[in-house]
Amino acid sequence: MAISKKRRSRYNPASEDFHKEEFPFYWLARVYGRYSMAMERLLKRVDLDIPRWRVLNILYENDNSSISEISEHAVAKLSTITKIVYRMKDDGLVETNQSVQDGRVTQVSLTQAGREAFFAMHEVTEELFHNSFQGMTEAQLRKLNQSLATIFANLPDR
Repeated sequence: MAISKKRRSRYNPASEDFHKEEFPFYWLARVYGRYSMAMERLLKRVDLDIPRWRVLNILYENDNSSISEISEHAVAKLSTITKIVYRMKDDGLVETNQSVQDGRVTQVSLTQAGREAFFAMHEVTEELFHNSFQGMTEAQLRKLNQSLATIFANLPDR
């Protein structure tokens, strides 16, 4: 059931009835901030950071991807992802090749060191993920993901 416009007023920052604790983006920002701090601390143990974590996850799941595809999945600017990919290439985590279908496209894939980094990063972050969703059922996690996907789709994409 959708929330009526009148009921939405207290969730709207422009409303007189607004309370930050009832604003979903307040909680999203707080959760992401705390998550990011914990992840950075853990990833530092294996000489990684969150941008590299994202790229490694995307490439592990997709085998190889163009820089544009990585940018789309990571919801990050193309120029930012390009810099990250080339730093990762310098670190020996990924390799880049020109696409055989389109010479303007750079394909990125994991090296053996990238695969090893993927497993190492998941080993150090596994407990954080487990603890983050403690007390939630699989159905609640599925509903949370569905709700977040709806919000994502409602937002402008650029």
